[in-house]
Amino acid sequence: MKLKVSTRGQVPPFKVMDVMREANLLAANGRDILHLEVGQPSTGAPAGVIAAAQKAMAIDKLGYTDALGINSLRRRIAQYYRDIHEIDLSEERVVVTTGSSGGFLLAFLSAFDAGDRVVLADPSYPAYRNILAALDIEAVGVLATAEDQYQPTPALLDNVDGNIDGLIIASPANPTGTMINAEEMASLTAYCIDRGIRLISDEIYHGITYKTPGVTALSHTDHAFVINSFSKYYSMTGWRVGWMVIPENLNRLIERLAQNIFISVPALSQHAATAAFDCAQELDENVARYAANRELLLRELPNVGITKFSSSDGAFYIYADVSHLTNNSEEFCRRLLNEVGVGIAPGSDFDRVRGISSIRISFAGDTDTISNAISRLTTWVSN
Repeated sequence: MKLKVSTRGQVPPFKVMDVMREANLLAANGRDILHLEVGQPSTGAPAGVIAAAQKAMAIDKLGYTDALGINSLRRRIAQYYRDIHEIDLSEERVVVTTGSSGGFLLAFLSAFDAGDRVVLADPSYPAYRNILAALDIEAVGVLATAEDQYQPTPALLDNVDGNIDGLIIASPANPTGTMINAEEMASLTAYCIDRGIRLISDEIYHGITYKTPGVTALSHTDHAFVINSFSKYYSMTGWRVGWMVIPENLNRLIERLAQNIFISVPALSQHAATAAFDCAQELDENVARYAANRELLLRELPNVGITKFSSSDGAFYIYADVSHLTNNSEEFCRRLLNEVGVGIAPGSDFDRVRGISSIRISFAGDTDTISNAISRLTTWVSN
């Protein structure tokens, strides 16, 4: 008997996760594997978060919470915007989500209908495109270049054929680490407001910057969805907790969606995340390590013959052109992993047109790992 299988579920794999699975299998069989494939801090949650979790387990039954999140966490997130961005934000606009992924799903469901068209710049985080596809929303890629910092611009948007219902931006961006400055953010938000385009701003790497702080879309508009997470700067990937700031008029709509899809974000993660904002000293030490790793790669990659790469002004990635070494980035990464035990991500995960000759290197790990990976890569390429 043949049973129906949904076509909506036929999305491409998240290739980074496939590389991680292969790397973990090799490590389980005794191989010495250096993980530069996954955008995950090598540190665990900060001490204050662990202490808050232990306290919550001792005094709270940790049952379901309100679908939009516990009040103490929503208030603390609103306070973050007052402290960091000087924005007076109502906690009613804050939605606690199951990581940023839960935020994207809620944003897409509440903002777009099947058949709508959402623009994103390539290269970009593959889950944007794949979640949109699963919801029958068309992802429209625009080919951004190094001259544009791999970011969308009004000029690129003007060249899109057909209507635009939404725009996704990311600053700092995955995989490039490039950023949108205040002037560029003002221009993009104005473009969207003037044309009735719903803006979704991915700001999950805020806090991990090397030249200037990240600019939030909330500084220029109240109509955007702003997505953030405790996974990156706050080093809480496995806790699966993030947040979203939403347009005020969508509060009840999103609450109903969250009630039915998620019920609530895990209570323990919410109580723990409330303490994360008080752990800046420990977290900034992580950022200092990322900065040292970044400088190491920027200095040493040209010695390997890799000279064309993104500016990496934020996040913990370098996106590099390896067209002189391969025209099949997936095979390149597969061989590098199997032959010398270095995991990196193929560019085809982020850009389906040009990614065949690009790679993404994550420098979220410890500095010894980065140094050893460069040494192995140098020997491998020279052979």
